Amino acid sequence: MHAPPRGLVYAIYYTALAVIAVPVNIVAIVILSRGNCGLSKCISRYLVSMAATDLLVIITAVILNRIPAIYFPGSFLSITPMCSLSIALINAATDSSVWLTVTFTFDRYVVICWQKLKANYCTHRTAGIVVPIVCTLGCVINIPWFFLHEPMYVIDNVPWYCKQKDVRYSFILWTIFDWTDRILTPLLPFLFILSFNALTVRHILVASRARKRLRCCATGEKQIDAEIENRRKSILLLFAISGCFILFWIPYVIHFFVQRFQVGYTINGYNDPRFILMEIANMLQRLSCCTNTFIYAVTQNKFRKELKVLMKCARNI
Repeated sequence: MHAPPRGLVYAIYYTALAVIAVPVNIVAIVILSRGNCGLSKCISRYLVSMAATDLLVIITAVILNRIPAIYFPGSFLSITPMCSLSIALINAATDSSVWLTVTFTFDRYVVICWQKLKANYCTHRTAGIVVPIVCTLGCVINIPWFFLHEPMYVIDNVPWYCKQKDVRYSFILWTIFDWTDRILTPLLPFLFILSFNALTVRHILVASRARKRLRCCATGEKQIDAEIENRRKSILLLFAISGCFILFWIPYVIHFFVQRFQVGYTINGYNDPRFILMEIANMLQRLSCCTNTFIYAVTQNKFRKELKVLMKCARNI
């Protein structure tokens, strides 16, 4: 069911999210594109693409979907073809955002754990190939969503809103597509991000212990090691990004399994527990589209300095 949510809570939340997430991601794109954050071109390209896809999620899912449904119910955006197109675009942008996070995590894993592969894989050229491929696949695999919906109402021969066709549960190909879609986003990203981060953290800890022993043997006393401090910051950053991703996507996964075990269940109004769970999942999922920028701003000194410069320039305009 894709009926528009109603109520003051939804109105305030999605409006605030749009007001915050759009400038946050635009600022991230501008700062990272300037290349003054001390990051390699490879990292910058991944981070810019992640911010860009997060921005697309906010535009398609919040500005062009939720907000019109709340403030302007019955607009042309609620006509079934537009609604179906909106759902397909939202899923395409979301999948691209999630899998770019996975590719970035893998890139950091290779940099830290595979020095021999690092020189060939972790390059600006490779990132320039990986990012378009991920975004293209994200669009292609979500085309079926456009054809998976039918009107909730037909008034004066005009189809309104969207609901999933019953064939989704009875036709084996649609069932396979549905399960594949949920496995690809977010179940596999869950597995990959956790695995890459666990291996990366393990490698950093082992290397840090070895480095501490070597320094103690060489100097005979404990000293503050700048390299170890940098690695500790890397661990915190990895935990923050992966932790936020998992936290914000858990309700979505729970709703998916509840939906699978309650086939034929009809949602009765906006106070129905299933509807509330679905909306909480949507709200947290959209919120995840602005957390990476905040995490990065908190953990990176040069990013904060560039942000201050950008704010000064904006005040002088």
